[in-house]
Amino acid sequence: MSLEIEKDFSKVGLPPGTLVHVGDQKVDQVQISIMDYDATKLWESEVPSLEDYMSSKNSPSVTWISVNGLHDLERIEEMGQFFDLHPLLLEDVVHTEQRPKMDEFEEHLYCVVKVWLYDKMNHQIQEEQISLILGNNFVISFSEDQKDFFDPIRKRLRKGKGRIRKMGADYLLYALLDIVIDNYFVLLKQLEEVVEETEDELMNQPSSMTLQQIYQLKKQTLLLSRLIHPLEEVLRKLMGGETEWIADTTVLYFRDLHDHCKRVTDTLNSYRDILSGMVEMYLSLMSNRTNDVMKMLAIIATIFMPLTFIAGIYGMNFEHMPELKSSWGYPIILTLMALVGIGMSWYIKSRKWL
Repeated sequence: MSLEIEKDFSKVGLPPGTLVHVGDQKVDQVQISIMDYDATKLWESEVPSLEDYMSSKNSPSVTWISVNGLHDLERIEEMGQFFDLHPLLLEDVVHTEQRPKMDEFEEHLYCVVKVWLYDKMNHQIQEEQISLILGNNFVISFSEDQKDFFDPIRKRLRKGKGRIRKMGADYLLYALLDIVIDNYFVLLKQLEEVVEETEDELMNQPSSMTLQQIYQLKKQTLLLSRLIHPLEEVLRKLMGGETEWIADTTVLYFRDLHDHCKRVTDTLNSYRDILSGMVEMYLSLMSNRTNDVMKMLAIIATIFMPLTFIAGIYGMNFEHMPELKSSWGYPIILTLMALVGIGMSWYIKSRKWL
């Protein structure tokens, strides 16, 4: 039984909202950083204090609180109490087996998304859960480890270029989701390379390992499709005016994200079609190879059939047989058998059976 399933069972009987970390501990210590900004100034801290939280909560500027690591339940619960986060929201944050979704609470908007990384060495797709909470003038992001997927956003904030410093917290939520979906295109490019390599191997030197690789890729693309569809629904809600947390000026950007998500879906569907065609091609190649072997065996059997007949006749040991007493009998019969074999081979080749 896996560790995740065991932890799921450990929640049985507990009250709703009880924090139980489901997933792997990927960092030694939870790391929290704060960036508070507006159009004219930027302030950030890598080791925030209680006063920093208080000022960020009451600040008219936009505050981004980034949390790396989910195993320190005490600290996460303290943050939840400070920002009035719903217990069910915090329960989903530390449960890393969530599917992409959006929940709207009275004072917060909660989104769950998945980040995908491709391990080319082991041909495995690794995923990480990202939780994003949008509140009044602040965004809190929760990730499982220290991989800084959002470092480009930090660089843009520090440089003060673009519209991100001039927009509200809902635009920051868009920027974070945009980075996540951009990573999907990086993964799709890596998958495309693997699919092309597998296709080359299929055409040049197919083996049972090739078929296993194709089925593994099909399984991975199916998993990604199952995860991308709920994200499409989340973006549809964000761009459709179904929540008050997204300003009209930002809806257009979420619509663009939805279009990107559709492109990811279309690309995954095309990969699945290609892989299905590769399975059919593999089966066809194996069938053709079997047919070639059977054809060659049939040709060999056809050539040796009259030779076996002649050898069988002279193996019956009757006393009165042609050339039986002749000193030239043995070489004559061997020559006859050789001529018959050559004649059969010529006939088969002239009919283009070989």
